[in-house]
Amino acid sequence: MKKKLLNPVVFIRHRTLRWRIMLCIGIAIFMLTVSIFMTMRFSYYSINNLGDSYKSNSELTQFTQSVSATENAMEDYVIYRTFESIDAYYNSRTKVEEFFENLQEFPSRNDVYHKEYIVHQLTESFLYYSNMAISARRANDEEELGVAYKYAMDSYNYLVNQILELNNMRLQQNANRYDENQNRIRITNTLSVVFFLIFSVLIFFVLYFTITSIMEPLADLSEVSNKVSQGDFDIPLFNSKSTDEIGNLCRAFDKMIISIREYIDTIWEKARTEAELKEKEIEMQTLYTDAQLRALQNQINPHFLFNTLNTGAQLAMMENADKTCYFIEQVADFFRYNIQQQSRTVSIDEELGLIDNFVYIMKVRFGNRLEFTKDIPKGEFPQAIPSMTLQPLVENCIKHGLKNTKGKVLLKLEIEESFIVISVSDNGEGMPDKTKEAVFAAVASGTTRLAPEVLDDNSTHNGTGLISVFMRLQLQFHRNDLFDITKGDNGEGTKFIIRIPRNV
Repeated sequence: MKKKLLNPVVFIRHRTLRWRIMLCIGIAIFMLTVSIFMTMRFSYYSINNLGDSYKSNSELTQFTQSVSATENAMEDYVIYRTFESIDAYYNSRTKVEEFFENLQEFPSRNDVYHKEYIVHQLTESFLYYSNMAISARRANDEEELGVAYKYAMDSYNYLVNQILELNNMRLQQNANRYDENQNRIRITNTLSVVFFLIFSVLIFFVLYFTITSIMEPLADLSEVSNKVSQGDFDIPLFNSKSTDEIGNLCRAFDKMIISIREYIDTIWEKARTEAELKEKEIEMQTLYTDAQLRALQNQINPHFLFNTLNTGAQLAMMENADKTCYFIEQVADFFRYNIQQQSRTVSIDEELGLIDNFVYIMKVRFGNRLEFTKDIPKGEFPQAIPSMTLQPLVENCIKHGLKNTKGKVLLKLEIEESFIVISVSDNGEGMPDKTKEAVFAAVASGTTRLAPEVLDDNSTHNGTGLISVFMRLQLQFHRNDLFDITKGDNGEGTKFIIRIPRNV
């Protein structure tokens, strides 16, 4: 059984948009990489050839200079017989020997290599006869010196001519290599253009099929959407079998049309029922309005409550109930502060004064069960903070500190270089990590209540006070590093920390 050939167009159409885009990017990167690699490869090869050419000519020039220096030193020693000339001879001879060892040692059919072989043999003859002349001069053998010196000079003159011819041959060889490199560069440029054209055509077809597969269903979807916007829901469904994002969008649109049709049918079915319930709804609305009016009439105005507390304090004073009078005055001061300072900023000193009133009220309520301590440095603290910033923190510590034991609450103020740090801590069970994380998450998202899953089943505390304090600090100072929740100094309870900038 023969396998069915896969149509590449169909294959691409059934891929996701991300896959198609990645295909285009992959092809582009591959073609660019191949082009860059080929260009770099040919360039590297051409540069190496050119460098080798210059190196070979430079080495021949140095070799010629070393041979000439050897000949001059030999001649000086033959004439003057000085230590300087013999040292110069052996130094130059060493350089000549280092170079000529790299020359061709055997005959070759290649003209350049064969010329190197000739230079190698002449160099060997020159060194042999020059060394013989030096030895004869040392032995004062005039006859042998004359013969050796003549052969050495003949070898030298012929050697210099052969080196010059070898240098010219290498120059010609290098010129030929340069021409070859030029041809390679032309081929490289041609191949680069060909690859670019192939790459452009390939990308064009891929983009064409990709854009076509995207735009055709989008155009159909746009046309159907216009009909739906005009209230025409009697339209054929797409029934798309494509697995890409456009196919998913078409299927979602089909589901939406089906849901709208079902919803319209449901509306017509419920129309009669709603008409019957309309009269009952109007009647219930009337009753609700009357009940709401009565509730508004029964509400107590905060100012009326404040005036009533003042009247109660005066009555307690007249009856010589000093403790009751002082308690009512503290409650009245607390309400006065709450009413007058609402929605405005106050100084830290004013907030500390409010805490004194609030703690007195709480001590009257809880008696010896509550131990409250303040650690405040001497001085004034006029820095502005939102009103009712410290009271919710102290109230939270009192509530949780008194939960299972005698409550201990510490209010501490510390002065740092850039901040005034105020901390409120208790000795309770401590705040769970999930609750602390939920508080910070609520502040970050602008929510004023904790998520229901974070709260205990029997909890009456939804975190609104803490979240409100942190959010108001964040809004006033435009910073989110001014508050923190940690464990107490002894590793027990909860510690709330707020930092008030000093120079704002």
